[in-house]
Amino acid sequence: MANLADFEKLLPALSPGEKAQILKWVVQELGEASPGIDSRPDVCGGEPCIVRTRIPVWLLEQARRRGASEQSLLAAYPSLRAEDLVNAWAYARAHATEIDSQIRENETA
Repeated sequence: MANLADFEKLLPALSPGEKAQILKWVVQELGEASPGIDSRPDVCGGEPCIVRTRIPVWLLEQARRRGASEQSLLAAYPSLRAEDLVNAWAYARAHATEIDSQIRENETA
């Protein structure tokens, strides 16, 4: 099975039409995926997190609801980028029930 590095080496050799077809397949495969958000069973118990980190979306949303500014969140979590917060807010809006539930579960834990 090819890995991402193999794919990166092959990409320049493809025609624009072939690249467009691959992009179409990727978009179809992603379906409801949220950019910049990853959920894996082996990371934070499967809770949606910011990619490259173990920072759950619910934690950022909870902090925002309690009045934390984006600047303070970026300062508190140096691995975060502004783009990560945009992705987190979009995910929280699209999955409000899930995020509310995770916040409640973690407040009582």
